[in-house]
Amino acid sequence: MTGFGGGTRRYPRSRGRTWSRTGPDSATLGIIGLVCAVAGFFTLGIVLGPAAIVCGWLAMGRTWAGPRPVPALVAVVLGAIDTLLAVIWLAGAAGPGGGLL
Repeated sequence: MTGFGGGTRRYPRSRGRTWSRTGPDSATLGIIGLVCAVAGFFTLGIVLGPAAIVCGWLAMGRTWAGPRPVPALVAVVLGAIDTLLAVIWLAGAAGPGGGLL
């Protein structure tokens, strides 16, 4: 009855096999988040702000515990400020005054 998945394999997988990593590492994600946060102050803050937050959060390893890389932390903070300013600007532009002036 080995034909129904209950049998042994001829070539078992080795336990020490490490799979190839795909995607950017945490340092690269931190720098990408930092660039998105800085660029978000000048253009497309509503898009680049959350992108900076996500990149920074992923670069920190999705946790606040332990040592945090500085570019990732700066990316999260600047991304949050950038997103908040973009939301305030959009709310002011949609209001009865037509702008923040």
